[in-house]
Amino acid sequence: MAEQVSDRITGGPQPKHQQLRELLIGLVVPGEAIPSERDLMVTYGVSRATVRKAIDGLVADGLLQRTHGLGTFAVRPRLETRLHLASFSQDMRRRGLQPSTRLISVTQAKPPAEVTDWLGLEPNQKAWRIVRVRLADNNPIAHEDGWYPAHLLPELDQQDLAGGSLYEILGARYGLWVDQAEQTLWGESADAGLAAALAAPLSTPLLVFRRRSVAGGQRIEHVVSRYRGDRYMVHMELSRDDLSAAIATPEGNPL
Repeated sequence: MAEQVSDRITGGPQPKHQQLRELLIGLVVPGEAIPSERDLMVTYGVSRATVRKAIDGLVADGLLQRTHGLGTFAVRPRLETRLHLASFSQDMRRRGLQPSTRLISVTQAKPPAEVTDWLGLEPNQKAWRIVRVRLADNNPIAHEDGWYPAHLLPELDQQDLAGGSLYEILGARYGLWVDQAEQTLWGESADAGLAAALAAPLSTPLLVFRRRSVAGGQRIEHVVSRYRGDRYMVHMELSRDDLSAAIATPEGNPL
């Protein structure tokens, strides 16, 4: 919280809760807690009802967030993305942010039937499963659970999957540059495991992207990425042609 101004709120053309709201907007620092209700009452000489009405309005507007047992925090501005074919690392660098990755696991396993079908694998054929948490300026943004055909990517587990872009590894190491994908978007809420992985409150809204990618005509990736909805948003520009395509393919628009 920025340094407070100790001016007490008095009567005026604006209601007291509106005056307090505007003061709080000027004082909050994204990610930091605001003062307690009692501190605000004392600092600005207003009632608890006035404080709660001001805070409730800012929570409703998405500028503040209550976290049970911890307090009320200023919400970090959401990262905005346009749907395009790029890796997470490329996306974050384009915004001027420093991407990083926390590698959770990389193993060979038998994929679910949906993944096996998409990657064109035999029923008992294995794939690499890579689970990672993606960060921007050290803030957890997304949880990724991806599958990649093992027979096309020998020793993928020996590559630096935490230090750089997986798409760059696929291209530079294996000659498989991702050049086409389809992506589907839906919403979920974070369960206990995802909340812990993303350092988020339980039931935080998530934007879920399923991306199925192709490199040179070869199906190479099936990944589900769960982004913190309080830190990330999507921007789309639609034309009438895009609308027709959306109606024709209800599972999602191809990139």
